[in-house]
Amino acid sequence: MKKIEQNNTRWSVSIADLAIQKKHDHLQQILPDDLGIGHSNFFQLDQDLNYIETHYSPCKNISLSSQINADEPRLVVTLGLKGCSRFAADRGDEVLFNEGYTTITRFNSSNGKRQYEANKELQQLRFSLSKACLNKYFGESSTKELFGNKSVHTLSYQPISTQGLLAVQQLLTCNVPRQTKLIFMHGQALSILASELSHLFENNDVEKSRYNKKDKEIAKSARDIIYTEFKNPPSVDELAKRAGTNQLELKKLFHHFFNKTPYGLLLEVRMHTAYQLLESTQCHVSVAADCVGYHHASNFSTAFVRFFGVSPKYVSKKH
Repeated sequence: MKKIEQNNTRWSVSIADLAIQKKHDHLQQILPDDLGIGHSNFFQLDQDLNYIETHYSPCKNISLSSQINADEPRLVVTLGLKGCSRFAADRGDEVLFNEGYTTITRFNSSNGKRQYEANKELQQLRFSLSKACLNKYFGESSTKELFGNKSVHTLSYQPISTQGLLAVQQLLTCNVPRQTKLIFMHGQALSILASELSHLFENNDVEKSRYNKKDKEIAKSARDIIYTEFKNPPSVDELAKRAGTNQLELKKLFHHFFNKTPYGLLLEVRMHTAYQLLESTQCHVSVAADCVGYHHASNFSTAFVRFFGVSPKYVSKKH
């Protein structure tokens, strides 16, 4: 029997008390009816990699308490697709999870409360990796600095990459036969992790010899502007001024940190956003074109075909 208590206008319940249903390939943990609508799906993709989908629509401010003590340190990669939440550890550490951002945390133990706001829909994807899993893919020498004695610690908080968003869309759609679903999910999970974790394993010695931390912040600032203003983007000159540099230097920074030009990143964001829109809503091509900043559908279609190799009409009709 679950126990729900009200404390300071926030309703508290232990995660261990939530009902669990066993599905054919995963476990589903369900939010109590009196707290709203929602569930989390738990997939074990392999011995060292777990994947959790959470979709909540709470009707009250809620606090889900948890007590997790891992046998070895783990890394958790959380992608905020909709809404926001907060984890408050018993020892005082705090982690925020916001829409459009990937939060990477490490922990040896995770005792605290996950807090969600009333009447605000939330969708998050989480990947929990063991130290052994990271060592297998990145090498022990590259991962040893990621783990420490602190119970909960945020290693990174930055916008979800466009590559990651495309893989997320494929993972959530998962249009494959039931027999191949888990191996497909495993592959997409690795694609997401590769895009979201890559910046943690940059060659810092090479980077420091050419660019400093301020240069990296300038590049990230300009990238964030493109992410948020892709429909009506500033010119490269204006983008450079807003980020605190000049056109030539900005192009050099983009080449170094992102391996593309500012326009190349803008095109990538526009095309992936349009693809997701066409795939999920089957909207008219002109609608997708307008949503990503193209005034003429014909120009959008030409760019789309050149980028993906298929027409936007094909993507819309296919799904």
